[in-house]
Amino acid sequence: MKVTRKTTKGDISRAILSTVQVAGILSVGLVAPNVLGALSKLGILPSKFPNGIINRARNNLVKNGCLKRDSKGFLQLTEKGHKKLIKYICEGYELTIPRIWNKKWHVIIFDISEGKRGLRDRLRYFLVTMGFLRLQASVWVFPYDCSEFISLLKADLKIGRDVLYMVVDSIECDDNLKRSFGLK
Repeated sequence: MKVTRKTTKGDISRAILSTVQVAGILSVGLVAPNVLGALSKLGILPSKFPNGIINRARNNLVKNGCLKRDSKGFLQLTEKGHKKLIKYICEGYELTIPRIWNKKWHVIIFDISEGKRGLRDRLRYFLVTMGFLRLQASVWVFPYDCSEFISLLKADLKIGRDVLYMVVDSIECDDNLKRSFGLK
């Protein structure tokens, strides 16, 4: 039995944004056919697609400010588009939860200035989305290995020096944390 997944509008937008990000700048005329061909070969999108869907998705991304056209007709990823792409990536990312907890806490500490409030808010959004719990204003905890996810966030948000990732053996008075995460 073959199981197929329905391709959503978000999948198409994510594919276009990812392609433009990888290419840096991409000709408007090249976006639709190359994205379709490459993604259908990878099995991400079905091989048969109505022609207008990709064009509509691309035009919506331009209209919404996620992509912009330069004077030569090339597409470029905007800051808004980069944020949307990061959101797509993090929403699709799943942390591996082992069957048995190794009794180590994974702690994220960040120090991002008030001038970069939007960046702080995005970081908090991703931490909450992935299931982290807040210990203090800029201190978050998770019971399982998340180093790969944190590396991805640091790279995508360009906040490498502002975020510390620690693995600690114990946290004082962690009974509430254990309860919140459903740990013994």
